[in-house]
Amino acid sequence: MGKVIAAINMTLDGFCDHTVGIADDELHEHYSALLSSAGTMLYGRITYQLMEYWPPIVKNPTGNQSIDEFAVIMDMAPKVVFSRTLKKTDWESARIATRSIEEEISILKQQSDKDILVGSPSLTVAVTELNLVDQYQLCVHPIIAGKGLPLFKNISDMKFLKLTKTKTFGSGAIVLYYEPIKK
Repeated sequence: MGKVIAAINMTLDGFCDHTVGIADDELHEHYSALLSSAGTMLYGRITYQLMEYWPPIVKNPTGNQSIDEFAVIMDMAPKVVFSRTLKKTDWESARIATRSIEEEISILKQQSDKDILVGSPSLTVAVTELNLVDQYQLCVHPIIAGKGLPLFKNISDMKFLKLTKTKTFGSGAIVLYYEPIKK
């Protein structure tokens, strides 16, 4: 059975902002591999709308191989969007969630053995609170933003994690792989 993986970029001071970070070839290649191995991406409305940046690149490639390949993989990856305001998606590979987070994840797990990626700060908090995360992949960039959206805002109970692996990039960014310690 696939895992629920909360995979997100953040700054050293704990903020999530897709405009802050080191999006170099190495990072695009890392996320291309992660997306290729997953069955579905879960997004909140805001992150989903930020990701709509990629389909135009599929139609008009940049000439940068890692960016263009990531755009194609992102475009094809199945996406489920949790939103109270969006009624439809313009992206062929995306659909609006019609069930609760727990129900959607349960159904996705029954349909495929592939991993389910959670890629939004709000959904990361929601699946954390529901104890549905099997692994966190936190890509920490060597940047202090000083402001922004804190990743683990509004977590009600302390969570204990076990570091299982790290991956370091030439830019100084590091992916920390954690698994929750089940009590």
